Amino acid sequence: MLTAIVTIIHVFVSLALVLLVLLHSGRGGGLSDMFGGGMGAASSGSTVVERNLDRITVSVAVIFAFTTVILAIRLQAS
Repeated sequence: MLTAIVTIIHVFVSLALVLLVLLHSGRGGGLSDMFGGGMGAASSGSTVVERNLDRITVSVAVIFAFTTVILAIRLQAS
């Protein structure tokens, strides 16, 4: 029962992590510049929204790592 709950949480957290990573702006030189995503030096500053997005992404990544370890321990014991 606990493994099923942690698996459901893990799936939701993994989808949220993918979404949060895709929300980040490109830093230049990557695929975002190739397809017209580069905004130049005007938007290169770090705003409050970007810093909050960074914090949320790190928090979700820590939860993802935690659920991964819990699932590994639970499935190894089975």
